[in-house]
Amino acid sequence: MVSERLKRVILEALNLEDFDMRDETTAGMVPGWDSLSHIRIITAIEENFGIRFKTLEVLRLRNVGQLQSLIDAKRG
Repeated sequence: MVSERLKRVILEALNLEDFDMRDETTAGMVPGWDSLSHIRIITAIEENFGIRFKTLEVLRLRNVGQLQSLIDAKRG
């Protein structure tokens, strides 16, 4: 389940007020989430959660649910 914290970080990075984000939500479903904004989103997540992603980890992600799982695993 996508946490409110992750949702807030993504929405702030995209300058969106709200969007119904679920585990199966992909970047292409979210207005403004393109390859350039993806970098801003990942950087914002790393800063907000105090974690670092490896490039391969990010490339393997298919949806927001997988992103949440990766964050949870890194925060242990």
